[in-house]
Amino acid sequence: MSRSCQGEFDVGRRLRELRLAGGYSQRQLARRAGIPHAHISVVEHNKSSPSVATLRRIVGGLNISLADFFEVDRNVPEGPFFTDDQLIDLTSKLTAGIDFAPQGRMAFRQVGDARRHNLQILHEVYEPNADTGETRLQHLSSEGGIVIEGELEVTVGEEVRVLKAGESYLFDSRIPHRFRNVSQSRTTVVAACTPPYL
Repeated sequence: MSRSCQGEFDVGRRLRELRLAGGYSQRQLARRAGIPHAHISVVEHNKSSPSVATLRRIVGGLNISLADFFEVDRNVPEGPFFTDDQLIDLTSKLTAGIDFAPQGRMAFRQVGDARRHNLQILHEVYEPNADTGETRLQHLSSEGGIVIEGELEVTVGEEVRVLKAGESYLFDSRIPHRFRNVSQSRTTVVAACTPPYL
């Protein structure tokens, strides 16, 4: 459950602020997001931690990305070049107050301003047993990636494959999908998504 305490992101408060700024009632936002009306109230009152899939649908109803939702005062370097410490850490934001990583630790760092370029490039790290969850991700994008080290099990619809270093994937993100590190070593992936998802 996300509470407004020192240094912890208050998902409920942020959602309420953005909903009111957009001029939507809870019922209107639920209709736009395609979820039950009660979900909006439960999240705004921090009574439950939403899955990343549910939160993505909600912020989609507000016409913003998850990164925009979590980055209240973003100061993104313009590039065109970026040092390692200039990558935007989405990890702590994505795992604060939402049910994103039921097993294992994951780290996601973004290159530059994804929204400005309509392209999200991510450096992803999956520790052993990291899993995006049994509830599969699904969003209006295309995404692809290449495994740099380790192994990553990728599920796209009914197809499942364990990819090793040097192997890659590319698919329509409207197809339900899932990522898991089923090995006992760290997996690193460089991925891209357009339009931005996280």
